[in-house]
Amino acid sequence: MTNEARWAGRNSDKDVLRNDIWGKLETTGVNVGPVASRIPNFAGADLAAWRLAQVPAWKAARVVKCNPDPPQIPVRLRALHEGKILYAPVPELVKGFPFVRLDPADLKARGIEFETAATSQSFVEVGQPVQFEDMEFLDFVVVGCVAVTRAGGRTGKGGGFADLELGIFRELDKVGPVTAIATTVHSSQVVDDARLPMMPHDSALHWIATETELIETKTAFGQPKGVDWDRVQPDQYENIPFLVELRERLEK
Repeated sequence: MTNEARWAGRNSDKDVLRNDIWGKLETTGVNVGPVASRIPNFAGADLAAWRLAQVPAWKAARVVKCNPDPPQIPVRLRALHEGKILYAPVPELVKGFPFVRLDPADLKARGIEFETAATSQSFVEVGQPVQFEDMEFLDFVVVGCVAVTRAGGRTGKGGGFADLELGIFRELDKVGPVTAIATTVHSSQVVDDARLPMMPHDSALHWIATETELIETKTAFGQPKGVDWDRVQPDQYENIPFLVELRERLEK
């Protein structure tokens, strides 16, 4: 893959790894649609979602947060069909509100199909807009990944959205030590530990579900305690409308 990734330049090692993963998915033909600069969709995403739903913490969860990307449509759909409250972020956090809340009972009452509400094109329209402070405690968090390791390492597409969200959740006590952090990926996205450097602001995974297996990482990585505001990029302040105001509220 030769084209410059959208968020390239923040970490050269991760840039190389992401390009390798995106290229491999296309070469092997297991990608579903375009992959460059994206959380890549893949053949078997529905089976990976089924494996994730076998995790005891998922089964016990009442409130789930899931990233907005296409490979996690089956995860969001399962959450709604299982009667869980689902929080989903506005893709790339480009609106004045960061998340929407999807209540299966409310969707049913309004005649909205879960299959529609599970897509990012629709959930922003049919969900209830909420600010971070308005969200309930999250029992289970699903993040999008481009590459992962069995030790719990992860990287997304490079925009820093997942780590920023998780940092804010921690500062607001919306997640805790018992909150599971998980993802669904294709098995080819699981790489050797040495290939994926983890930084102090990176959040580690507890569970990884692929089309072939369910991995409990039992990660030894420590989790950040909040947002490392010094590492927030200028373009994030420019492109995320509420971020400056939110930082001011959190630092009061």
